Amino acid sequence: MTIQSDVFGRALGLCTLLALGAFSQTPAPVAARTNWTIDPARTQIAFAIDAVGYPRTEGHFRRFEGRISVDFERPEKSSVAFHVQSGSVDVGSASFSDYLRSAAFLDSDRYPSIDFVSTSVQRVNDHMVRVSGDLTLLGVTKPLSIDVAVTRDAGGGRQRLDFQAETRIDRLEFGMNSGYPLVSREVRLVISSAATEL
Repeated sequence: MTIQSDVFGRALGLCTLLALGAFSQTPAPVAARTNWTIDPARTQIAFAIDAVGYPRTEGHFRRFEGRISVDFERPEKSSVAFHVQSGSVDVGSASFSDYLRSAAFLDSDRYPSIDFVSTSVQRVNDHMVRVSGDLTLLGVTKPLSIDVAVTRDAGGGRQRLDFQAETRIDRLEFGMNSGYPLVSREVRLVISSAATEL
């Protein structure tokens, strides 16, 4: 349940971050700095968390938005901002999803948005970038770094960045301690997404 908060934060920042991986590829003959937006139809923010005596809980966040500014020549000048609606959490059960939105976990009425804002972007290799930034969940802001695998698709005329990332976060760091220690403190987050050039 708690997973989602973390996931979003991750997802927020992560999805967008993934797009940044494009710098690692040979740029097309366009301006060095370009702006991109996350494609909701091609984006999935998934999370999973374990609990003693219960099957693994898996879910998604359904509503989010992200913007990416990419400088292909100087990746360190790139930036990402991602925002996820915590109330859009979905675990396949209306009652359980409502529970996750409650003050026990995501507290969606008080904290409707999970936000990630990048502070740096570094090229790891030709297919991966490391995005670091600040993740804000439940009003608590913590630093987060993620390695994002990226591919650049220039087919069809309009450029697209496809990216994928996986990470784990500690929900207790954000004050989400409901159910602990029966409910794991570690939340697994998997993000797959695409961004299109504006």
